Parts: sequence; structure tokens; C-alpha cells
Amino acid sequence: MPDPARPLRVLVSEGSSTSAREAITILGLSGHHVEVCDPSPWCLSRCSRFVRKFHRCPGLRDDPAGYLTFVEQRLAGGKFDVLLPTHEQGFLFARVAQRIEGRAGLALPNFESYREAHSKAGFSRLLDRLGLPQPPTRIVQSAQGVHEAVRFPAVVKASVGTASRGIWFVRSADDLMRALHDLGGGDAFAGEVLVQDLVAGTTEKAQSVFCRGRMLGFHAYRQIAAGVGGGEAIKQSVSRPVVRAYVEQIGRALDWHGALSVDYIMPDVDTAPLLIDCNPRLVEPMNAYRSGVDLVGLSLLISLGETPAPLLASREGVLTHLAMQALLGCAARGGTRPDILTECLHLAAARGPYAGSSEELTPVQSDWISAVPLAITAAVLLASPKLAIKLALGGFGAHLLDAASIRMIESEGFYQHSSSSSAK
Repeated sequence: MPDPARPLRVLVSEGSSTSAREAITILGLSGHHVEVCDPSPWCLSRCSRFVRKFHRCPGLRDDPAGYLTFVEQRLAGGKFDVLLPTHEQGFLFARVAQRIEGRAGLALPNFESYREAHSKAGFSRLLDRLGLPQPPTRIVQSAQGVHEAVRFPAVVKASVGTASRGIWFVRSADDLMRALHDLGGGDAFAGEVLVQDLVAGTTEKAQSVFCRGRMLGFHAYRQIAAGVGGGEAIKQSVSRPVVRAYVEQIGRALDWHGALSVDYIMPDVDTAPLLIDCNPRLVEPMNAYRSGVDLVGLSLLISLGETPAPLLASREGVLTHLAMQALLGCAARGGTRPDILTECLHLAAARGPYAGSSEELTPVQSDWISAVPLAITAAVLLASPKLAIKLALGGFGAHLLDAASIRMIESEGFYQHSSSSSAK
């Protein structure tokens, strides 16, 4: 068993997401050797001095068996201490956990638990079973079912989707028609669709790490300013004992092992927080790190088979921001070139809404290469603010799952087929 006190060799499962990029910064600052797999040669994590080696791999979405074979080849011979799933690759790894066991440390629950947390419908049913609060929710399987279930304003969600994909805010009949058109053009009704009442309030997120059903670390933050696509541009750490208790109950019921994140709404009216989404991974862990809770480091220890002591509570009131999200959000909301330039100046001078805040995603002071994607984003938006949405969609690539790849991984023949592919 590797000694967790020394620098570890960590293989990160993808490099395109903001969550992976932040985890890499934390790993690098902690002195670990980091290598990254991703299908895109231009992924966000390429621009980091902390990445020792980049491995271009098959896309999880289009070729999950090929991606798995590629990862297994990287792990062969005990080259890595830990395999760290930072996004939906955990779905695949949980499915074939026995194949990875002994090749590298990996902290994931059993596949059925992972599957339940990953599915929006499964998570909603789990909340009902546990008696935990969520917005009024109906689960349907047809366009007619959506029509009958919608009460304006509402949120329509495909059961499979991440990073705000597959979510439609429906406030009118026109919004509903657009949502149904998008759902009908995809694969959503092959599974289930959720229709939830839209509750006015502030979006917050909770992050946690469990060891065999026992919570060892927890952090929560609220959205101070929105970016693009539902992401946060500015965050502030908060103390939420009630949400902590909810998440602890969820993790215990699932016998969770590894990272677990939950989104919730703090309603404008004085009622309990409402749980709205679950991600079986860490989502953008830097605010927690800046608040004194290293959930990434805790995940490494659990991956190595350790049972560390629970972490102390994180500090409240810690402000962090994502400059790229701030610029994209400004442009997506109709900001002009002067607006974007003003935002750039505020970010550079740490003034206005960024006073007292530290950068999460592109920490130029500690990782100067991260200035490259930030500068490119600023230059593109100053040339054409309308490109904000297109730039944001660039992160929803082949490193993620869709309904077809999920069915493939869940199929009875997948394990055998991928095993034979790996042996070639």
C-alpha cells in the first residue's frame, strides 16, 4: 500500500471540466504527480504546470469500452497510486470496479448506489424514501405526461444530464414547446423525465466525502453571481448544518464511498432547504480548499484504503470566483464589449464584486500557464460577445456520458466485451 504521506502518482480521469481543473490545482499544490486522460487535445487542464503528462484517449461518450481499455493500459504495472474520477467516468469505473481493483486506488460505491445517485429520477425517488425535502416533483415518460404534469413556472429535467445539460426552465406555453422539441429530438423519453415546480430562492451546493457510508468531510457554498449555463461566477462558503444532516442521511442510505455533491435551493420564504440534484463526484472543490477543507486530499486517502479522521468544519464567508465564468456570464447576459472590458479590469484589479475574492479556475499566480485559456476567452469575447454560449458548450464534449453510452455500459454484454477488448 503506498504511503499517503509521500507524493502520490494520480491519474485524473478527464481534463475538460472545471471540476477536474480545480482538482489538478489542489493536487499540484500538494506536491502530487498528476497525469490526465482526455479525448480533447485542447482541454482546459492542458494549460497547467501541475500536469506532468497528458494522455489523449478515446471519448467516454462515443467509445466507453475503448476509453476503459485505454485507462487500464495506463494503470498497468502499478504506474499510479490513485485513479481519480472527476466527472461521469465514475459511472463506468463503478460498473467495472473489480477490473481496476489492485491496479490503483479508487474510491467509489457499488454500481447500484452510483446509478441511483447519477439518475435524476433515481435521486428523486431516494429523497421520497428518506423523507427529505425537494420541490414538488412528477416523473413522466412521454410528452403527454410532461403536458399534464407542468404547472407554470416549472423545471423540466431529463433523467440523464450534467452541467445543466438536459434542464429547461418553463415559464410559458412557448417555453414548454421548446423543451418538448428538444426532448423529442434527443433520447430523453427512452428513460424518464422529471417535472418540478420552480421554487424562488438561492442556489447552493454541498460537497462531501464518505468512507463506507460515514461522512468524513463536508462543505457548502452559495452562488453570489451567476456565470453561463447555470454555473457560478462568484461563490461564498456557508454553514449549513441542516443540509449536512440531509447529505449524511443520503450517504448512509447508499453506503456511499468517495465523493458526493448535492445541489439545493434556499427558498425565499422561510422554509427548509430543498434538494434538487445530485452529482456522485466533487464539483469544483477549490472553494472548500480555500475554506480550509481539502476534500481532494481526503478522497486520495480513502482511495488508498485509509480511514482518516473526519475533517473540521470549513470556514464561512470565504469568497472565490471563476474569471472565465464571469466573462462568459457577462457576455451571455447581453454584455457589450465595454461591459466585458470593465469586467476584465475588475478581475485584474480584484475590485468591485471581486474584492476579497480569490481565483479558483485559472490561478495565474501559482500556475502561470492557466493565463492562456483565460486570455483567449477574454480576447474572443471582446471580438464577439455573441460567442459566449458557443464557448461554454465547448466543455460538453466526448468526455461525458449520454443516454446511449449509459445503456451500453449498463448492458449485460459490456463487461465481457470490454474485457476481451482489453486483452487484445
